[in-house]
Amino acid sequence: MIEYNELIGNILLTDANGIASVKLFSFIILAFLISFAIDMIFGELPGRIHPVVIMGSIITFFRNRFISIKNRLSGLLVVLCAGFALSIILFIIYLICKINIVLLFIVFTVLLSSTYSVNMLLQTAIDVKNDLTDDIEKARRSVSYLVSRSTDELTESFIVSAVIESMTENITDSYVAPILYYFIFGLIILFYPIDYRLYFLLLIPMLYRLSNTMDAMLGYKTEELIHIGFFAAKIDDILNYIPSRIAGVFVVISAYLLGLDGKNSFRVMMRDARNCPSPNSGYTMASTAGALNIQLIKKETYILGDNNKEITADDITKAVNLSRLSIILFTITVVVLFTLIYVIL
Repeated sequence: MIEYNELIGNILLTDANGIASVKLFSFIILAFLISFAIDMIFGELPGRIHPVVIMGSIITFFRNRFISIKNRLSGLLVVLCAGFALSIILFIIYLICKINIVLLFIVFTVLLSSTYSVNMLLQTAIDVKNDLTDDIEKARRSVSYLVSRSTDELTESFIVSAVIESMTENITDSYVAPILYYFIFGLIILFYPIDYRLYFLLLIPMLYRLSNTMDAMLGYKTEELIHIGFFAAKIDDILNYIPSRIAGVFVVISAYLLGLDGKNSFRVMMRDARNCPSPNSGYTMASTAGALNIQLIKKETYILGDNNKEITADDITKAVNLSRLSIILFTITVVVLFTLIYVIL
């Protein structure tokens, strides 16, 4: 068997002058670009092997073990145990794959693609619009999978609002945040040698996805979950604080480029983003509402934007185009910045 260090030693090491390996830089960039292509072309992995589904099972296991503890310690234990379990599983996969650089690259790339979801994010909104064209009851059923509110009696305008809210809110946690953390840690391992660099490079976005999944499963202020979900919700808020604001800025820039109301997009984002209970979700939603000159409403929770025109199904298409361009611009920006920092330093 060929030794691991003989296969990818040049990827993991700096040269005699301390300059980060070109091969490691290439690995980081190529793995991301191919993972992005995988997501855009093929979408999600099958549910039975999807890492997020596995994460959900891990979270459920520890939730059931600790939910009887009626204080916030239960949530801390879930966070720590689930994070440790995921780290061990990923490390075992890494050890198995590291014997061959091709196998490692393939598995790394596929797993990285599972930490974000652009294809499903955009396609789901398009599907609901198509359902709305066919039958409003069908659209109500479809949108019920996207939002926590009751959809049984939603009118067309509220269905459109719910779709746009769900899609734009998830620009941050479905793409911008995991990719931002991937490249930040990519810079760290380029210039500060640590053991198992590639393992930690993949673990970072994986742990982000675990945190986001825990928040989705536990982060509710119900009687059952208010204690056990506290830490999951707070960690998710902290991790999304900067990415959400970056994502909102890219929505504003994209609005200008698409000929939408960029000025109003920025104005509404700054005015209404904090109307949401979450400290982060409002930035992409409000900037989208401003760009489209529409009002996004979740009854008894928030109102974003101004009621300048009636919201219609066509606004879903505009929001999809706006979200897509925001994601593309962010991708180009983060790759270029990562490259420039590597070249300059």
